[in-house]
Amino acid sequence: MRLPPAAARLLPAPLPAGAGLWPRRGAARPSEQVENKTKGKLQKQICRVVLDHFEQQYTAELGDKWTSVRDVLTCPSCWQYAILLNKFSQSAELENTLRVKGYHLAFRGTLPYLPRSLKCYISRTPRRFPAQKHQTGKLKEYYLLNAASVLPVLALEVKDGEDVLDLCAAPGGKSVTILQCAYPGQFHCNEYDDLRSRWLKQTMESFIPDPLVNLITVSKQDGRQIGDFKPESYDKVLVDAPCSNDRSWLFSSDTQQAKLRLIQRKELSSLQFQLLRSAIKALRPGGSLVYSTCTLSKAENGDVINLILKSCANVMPVDISEMAKAVSQEFTFLCDTQQHELLVLPEKGKAWGPMYVAKLKKI
Repeated sequence: MRLPPAAARLLPAPLPAGAGLWPRRGAARPSEQVENKTKGKLQKQICRVVLDHFEQQYTAELGDKWTSVRDVLTCPSCWQYAILLNKFSQSAELENTLRVKGYHLAFRGTLPYLPRSLKCYISRTPRRFPAQKHQTGKLKEYYLLNAASVLPVLALEVKDGEDVLDLCAAPGGKSVTILQCAYPGQFHCNEYDDLRSRWLKQTMESFIPDPLVNLITVSKQDGRQIGDFKPESYDKVLVDAPCSNDRSWLFSSDTQQAKLRLIQRKELSSLQFQLLRSAIKALRPGGSLVYSTCTLSKAENGDVINLILKSCANVMPVDISEMAKAVSQEFTFLCDTQQHELLVLPEKGKAWGPMYVAKLKKI
């Protein structure tokens, strides 16, 4: 979705292609230790301003866990990619190839909600399948994504015939995942930004066949206003909110832009709160809402949800701890979270996340 002018500047820039790291000076600080550890392995330049900010914030919020998380976030060579199969373009040969290469299903039958049509393959070894190019009239066989991105969709528990809103839908990975799980009665994908909206449309065209894609509404509305335009219109709402994307921000190519992002970072929580208020208005009584981000920041995660719970008497938290337990072999979670939320922490061998997920119900 398009952000207000101040927050729009916070969107992560594309990862730079340049090589090299900052020069070492004197005794190694934590950020410089990362530099030394990863030098020669990275083809992208770590932004020292962002890393030093994260060192201070996340050491305070995560304690000793931050060290192992930092080691993954600053080392793209150990990042892992999942392969979400497209049920509309099934290939038994592809599945056989994945198994031969050592991939296995990330999500299995112990989950509270797991449609048989959803197949997401992962490997313990960092590797990446080649991305498939968009071809008009031809469906892609798979979508490359962070496996933790599937968790918000599993938490949403979409059933056939339900009316669903994906409030901040671009680039479309979670929308595609929803359609791998169920056939909504009404599926509304919203993205306010023009460029990202075109990206979303192309994603849908690449994965969803014509008869179905024509039934999907793709809009460019301000997500903060949809609740007023379409009150109590949906059974399920996903708010995958704009956030301070930790992975991208660590590789900001422009130091001045990075400094501006960090100064204005606190504005994001206000935007996220407004998006959630709008989503609650759009939700029918008895309906469910899932909020997600790809940041570790407590201010953009638990603090936003706590503020919503305090200010909106018509919502209540929903326990998703059973889902977390069911996938604990594949994902590492922060322990001290409440039952209605989870935070995926990247670690080597399980380099998924960051991903925050919280679930609410309208009463």
